[in-house]
Amino acid sequence: MVKNTLMEIYDKMSAAFGPRHWWPAESDFEVIVGAILTQSVSWKNVEKAISNLKAANLLSVDALLTVDKDKLTGLIKPTIYYNQKALKLKNFCNYIKHNYNGDIYKLFENDIWQMRKELLSINGIGPETADSIILYAAKKPIFVVDAYTRRIFSRLGFFPNNVTYQVMQDLFMKNLPPNVELYNEYHGLIVELGKAYCKKNKPLCTKCPINTHCLWMTNKNDQVNVTG
Repeated sequence: MVKNTLMEIYDKMSAAFGPRHWWPAESDFEVIVGAILTQSVSWKNVEKAISNLKAANLLSVDALLTVDKDKLTGLIKPTIYYNQKALKLKNFCNYIKHNYNGDIYKLFENDIWQMRKELLSINGIGPETADSIILYAAKKPIFVVDAYTRRIFSRLGFFPNNVTYQVMQDLFMKNLPPNVELYNEYHGLIVELGKAYCKKNKPLCTKCPINTHCLWMTNKNDQVNVTG
C-alpha cells in the first residue's frame, strides 16, 4: 500500500536525520516572510535577508507597508528576484491590512481551503508559498511539496518528472493522516534528503537512507549490469 510505503520512507529519513524542527523562525509573521523570500534561493540567503529586516525593525505588516520599496529591496538583496519579492511582501501585507486590519491571526481563523483560496488570490503568492504559510505559520494540516519532492519521488517511481503540484500534494494528503507535526517533519526530511543525498546532478545513491525504495537507482544499476 502507498500509505505504508510513504511511512516506511518517512521512518527511514527520520532515523537518518532526526527531528528537523522546520520552519526556523521566531514568529509566525517571520515564517510568512521567509516563505515568500525562499522561492528559488537557498535558506542561507533568506536568513541574511530576514536578519537585515530584523535589524531595521521591519518584521511587521505596517512596517513593510510603509517602508520605501528601494530600501526594502536593498535589505532583501541576498535573495534573488528581490525586486519581485519586495512587491510580493507588500502585496501580502496590503491584503492583510485591507481585509483583516493587519492581523494575520484573523486570516488564520479561516478553514484551510478558504485560507488557501485567499492566499492564492494575492499577486505573487503561488501554491508552495501559500501552503507553507498554512502549514508552518497557521499550523493547519496541508502538505507542502517543492522541487525536492518532485525530484525524490519521481526517482522513487511515484510520479513522472512533469507531474503537477496538485497531483503530488494529493498523493500525500490522501495517504497520510492530516497531522500538522507529521506534515511538518515529512517536508523537512524531504528537504534534508534532497540536499544531502538526492542531489540534482550527482546523487549519492549508495549512501541514501531510502535507496531500497528507489526505482531510479534500480534502473541505473540494471543499465550498468547490462552494459558493463
